[in-house]
Amino acid sequence: MSPEERDLDTQQAGADTRWKVHGERNIYSSEWIRLNLTDVELPDGQRFEHHTVWLPEAAMTALLNDDQDHVLLMWRHRFVSDIWNWELPGGLVDEGEEPAEAAAREILEETGYRPRSMEHLVTFEPMIGMVKNPHHVFLGRGAEQVAEPTETTEMERMRWVPLADVPGLIRSGQVSNSGSLVALLHVLALSGPTANH
Repeated sequence: MSPEERDLDTQQAGADTRWKVHGERNIYSSEWIRLNLTDVELPDGQRFEHHTVWLPEAAMTALLNDDQDHVLLMWRHRFVSDIWNWELPGGLVDEGEEPAEAAAREILEETGYRPRSMEHLVTFEPMIGMVKNPHHVFLGRGAEQVAEPTETTEMERMRWVPLADVPGLIRSGQVSNSGSLVALLHVLALSGPTANH
């Protein structure tokens, strides 16, 4: 099979499996969440209403120290799941705000640090089957403490954690937040041998 035929075959397969959206109706809406029932049709002709959710975009940053061998983590409680875990600084993107601006703002508000440089790593959807909620993940290299945190209810404590300790935290279930997991795994992959410690 030629490359052109393979491309055509892939396109046809994608067209055959696409769900068709015929419309949607809102059940509940606020500035924090929108719950809809979406009228969808499956490739085999089945048609039904599917619950779909919209949540605001979020941005978070893996902030490394100047030597790039420690990452800043916050120990915090999440009441919905009743879980304590290590998380990265981050939060919701305000209307009209760029994700990079939101990420830098959240670092400053939550930790008092300012990154010396910021780099976009990836944007992902944590629950892509039902929820539209883009998460923008950044890498900050170098940190300057310029203020005290203004968000005093965000965490119990923060700590500069050696990158070599991060795989153990993940394995032991001490990192549960999806954005933090994605960011830290990216950083470990980029750091090479450190990921194997």
